[in-house]
Amino acid sequence: MLLSDQDRAMLTGRSGEAVRTAMELLIAVAESEEAPALLDISAAHIDGGLYHGEAGLDFARGLVDGGGRVVVPTTLNVSSLDLLHPELYRGDPATAKAARALMEAYVAMGCAPTWTCAPYQLVSRPGPGDQIAWGESNAIVFANSVLGARTARYGDFLDICCALTGRAPATGLHTDEGRRATLLVDLEVPDRMLDDDLFYPALGHALGEIAGAEVAVITGLDGRAGEDRLKSLGAAAASSGAVAMFHVAGVTPEARTVAAATHHRAPSRQVTLGIPDLIRARESLNHGEGPLGAISVGTPHFSVHELDHLGRMVAGKVSKVPFYVNTSRDVLDEFEHTGSIAAIEAFGATIVTDTCTYITPIMGDVDGRVMTNSAKWAFYAPGNLGVGVVFAGLEACVSSAVSGRVEIGEVW
Repeated sequence: MLLSDQDRAMLTGRSGEAVRTAMELLIAVAESEEAPALLDISAAHIDGGLYHGEAGLDFARGLVDGGGRVVVPTTLNVSSLDLLHPELYRGDPATAKAARALMEAYVAMGCAPTWTCAPYQLVSRPGPGDQIAWGESNAIVFANSVLGARTARYGDFLDICCALTGRAPATGLHTDEGRRATLLVDLEVPDRMLDDDLFYPALGHALGEIAGAEVAVITGLDGRAGEDRLKSLGAAAASSGAVAMFHVAGVTPEARTVAAATHHRAPSRQVTLGIPDLIRARESLNHGEGPLGAISVGTPHFSVHELDHLGRMVAGKVSKVPFYVNTSRDVLDEFEHTGSIAAIEAFGATIVTDTCTYITPIMGDVDGRVMTNSAKWAFYAPGNLGVGVVFAGLEACVSSAVSGRVEIGEVW
């Protein structure tokens, strides 16, 4: 693999022990991927701030002790704690202490304490063609697909290595060839379904199962597939599969046409998705039986638009079950100036920032199933929390909260 003079200098420890360690790890991964060289990145998003055990904390502290400082603008993914609402944490105090220490270690390296899985909702976000190193599966697929930025699936702890060195392997989705669609997905559904928010995460769940790690181009969608809907589609596909990028013909930036997405080459395979496929995907996300125990929305983190929409839906109503809304501190700060926050609080909802209810002990013991409008939450929560799940649209979540029982309503 070709290394620049700067790469070699970092390997010698000229920029400190942390950078030397990061470069060694980065080169080892790049060589395993047969990358011809490394490339410069302009930003990073770090997934390592979520506490999974002492090893992760030791690694981060080692980088801090070695003088590690990020050299590109770097944001932080969700953590294990809600620092704005610390009273919500119901876990072991020793774990909370270690989790906070991990968060502090990444901030000490110069990362911005954004604590969100949706960094694309921040004021500053990458644009088409920008080379970045992002962790967190839904952020990765959104950056590649919707923003047109370029990132591989960086996880713990390669993302911080890229941020400390400003470099990433020049391979895969960082390259033109790696972004070419090889799977064509034709949608055959009634036009009315494109107005249904629940359709998009169900489609994403089906896409993930079909695509795996392939780059797909989808036909049959239009301008109604806005950012929030594409967010839910991508998050679902990155959960049920290893999708890091998809194209939507006529909608996403690198897919003006199907031919543009496939680089004017025939796709390797083609599938058609209809209503039966989407019904199966939707129903597969329902787990267990029992009464309604709680509701959780905002996975990935709710945007200002989604919070405002929820505020209008719940105005004048009161929830009979615990209702959790996950969002980022930046979005919440912006949203608090709109006035709709009062309606959500009067509804009885608990706002969660910095983390998410499916990865940290906030909900406690739930007597019954948890309802969610997120395919990602529905996919992970049964294993993470041991709860049953009802997957439904936001309108159904609100009506169920008001009645205190599961109310799905009429769906396709």
